[in-house]
Amino acid sequence: MDVHDHLREELRTVRDLIDQVAAGTMTAGGARAHINTMTMRQNNWTLGAYCESYCRVVTTHHTIEDIGMLPQLRRADPGLAPVVDRLSEEHHVIHDVLERVDRALVALVSEPDRIGDVKTAVDLLTDTLLSHLSYEERELVEPLARFGVG
Repeated sequence: MDVHDHLREELRTVRDLIDQVAAGTMTAGGARAHINTMTMRQNNWTLGAYCESYCRVVTTHHTIEDIGMLPQLRRADPGLAPVVDRLSEEHHVIHDVLERVDRALVALVSEPDRIGDVKTAVDLLTDTLLSHLSYEERELVEPLARFGVG
């Protein structure tokens, strides 16, 4: 839950920065300065580099779930198989969405007026990731506690 909450908060901040840059109320430099203060920044200096770090954290989190937590839950309670299967499938969908964000950011480097494409890609990431996190929490909090997995 803590990791999920952190992902949500960082996503909210990135969305706000993108909105401000798109609206012209913040410069790209101002957004970069704010990103420099964020916890997942890891010495990156651009919006694209920050988003790359964020995408890497999400992918790593899902990989850990796919190789550890989800197989343990499937073994502990075979009735959870449909939930485990859905979560695993959603991990692949989210990976594709993260690649779309990356492509939009790459295009933005050479065409700064394509901030709208970045916003659209991050909107899709937001919808997809937040839905996934909510479903996972709703379906797995109790089994995780019951089986001591996690």
